[in-house]
Amino acid sequence: MITPMRVFVLVFNARTENEGIHTIREGDAYGGKLRNKILMFESEDDATRFALMLEAQDFPAPTPEPFDAEEIKEFCESAGYEWEIIPENSNLVVTPPELNVEETDWQADAKKEDTVEDTFPFNQQPLEEPELSDSELEKIRRKLEGLL
Repeated sequence: MITPMRVFVLVFNARTENEGIHTIREGDAYGGKLRNKILMFESEDDATRFALMLEAQDFPAPTPEPFDAEEIKEFCESAGYEWEIIPENSNLVVTPPELNVEETDWQADAKKEDTVEDTFPFNQQPLEEPELSDSELEKIRRKLEGLL
């Protein structure tokens, strides 16, 4: 019998009606497909360190929660997300992206921001995002260039 692999994922508002799972948005915002990825940490300590880094970036404090890796993989498949296992004691250094959403889907009356990092309610399917017009993309590009 194979023992289920326990992993730790970051959850906001853990064990409440308003909980959300942490995802990282990857991909090219300029015409490429954006993908959401859930990080599955083998080590609770590594998950806690990552959560502290998020909190240091003014992100709400997530809680590392244990789950069966297969359960998270099934959730990812149903939601169209990707997943990555972060091995314990690996040389892989995981750091949060520099940008994150100001308001998230799990916050009441949230307006979706187009950023690198996002969260979605764990038990809810993500909504498809509408495509942006060329003028909207150009406006975003100018704003981003202005930040440099």
